[in-house]
Amino acid sequence: MPTFANIAAYKFASLGDLAALRVELREFCHAAEMRGTVLLSPEGINLCIAAERAACDRLLVRLREIPDLVDLRPKISESDHQPFNRMLVKIKKEIIACGVEGIDPARRPAPRLAPRQLKQWLEEGRSLTLLDARNAYEVKLGTFRGARTLELDHFREFPAAAAALPGHLKDEPVVTFCTGGIRCEKAAPLLEMAGFTNVFQLDGGILNYFAECGGAHYEGDCFVFDRRVALDSTLRETGAALCFVCQTPLTITEQEDQRYVESVSCPHCPAEVR
Repeated sequence: MPTFANIAAYKFASLGDLAALRVELREFCHAAEMRGTVLLSPEGINLCIAAERAACDRLLVRLREIPDLVDLRPKISESDHQPFNRMLVKIKKEIIACGVEGIDPARRPAPRLAPRQLKQWLEEGRSLTLLDARNAYEVKLGTFRGARTLELDHFREFPAAAAALPGHLKDEPVVTFCTGGIRCEKAAPLLEMAGFTNVFQLDGGILNYFAECGGAHYEGDCFVFDRRVALDSTLRETGAALCFVCQTPLTITEQEDQRYVESVSCPHCPAEVR
């Protein structure tokens, strides 16, 4: 059975001639039998793709030929199946939408905190707030122990949720985190704009933390936006599923519930569906 490399990478950078780059990357990816999504924007690139490792390596070589992407850093995991349905290359206004003007992660990023540094701080018992910038359905499968969550349905709700945080946190250490780091590139500066004075973003997000620190101080799994659904702290699939009807991620235990019928219903569906 073939092994697929799953590559996730982003970079905030000034990119020009997006139309030509889109055509080139679309042709490259289709020729290499890749699947996934590449988002291009004046503010940078965001990609999640899967293919044979050699094809992924060739794509990364090509992207790093673009001067502002020379240090593009991917997160790489493996799967025994293709986790994406199709290949898309799109041009968007933002590579991660938050709806707030004036945030420029390429030129004015918030301080990054290395995974090993965060692990050390947690083991030292430092006083800090871990702020989960992900959506509620992602948090359902796992998060850092003691993290503050925001019950978001979409990242566009983060600015309002941040504004509603307790005022005493503005002068205390706050570490934002998300799946792969890209949302925190805007979440952390948004907190700074709101008056928070001691903000860090977890460099590379949960997946980078797993790669460097394993599951220390983390409870559960990490939701991912493809057919794998969730990864454990070894970056392997967990067996989690996604309800076909309500799109709620389901643990293995929830799949054993008598109310779960594949492609029909799950314990979280409205009663009239079950």
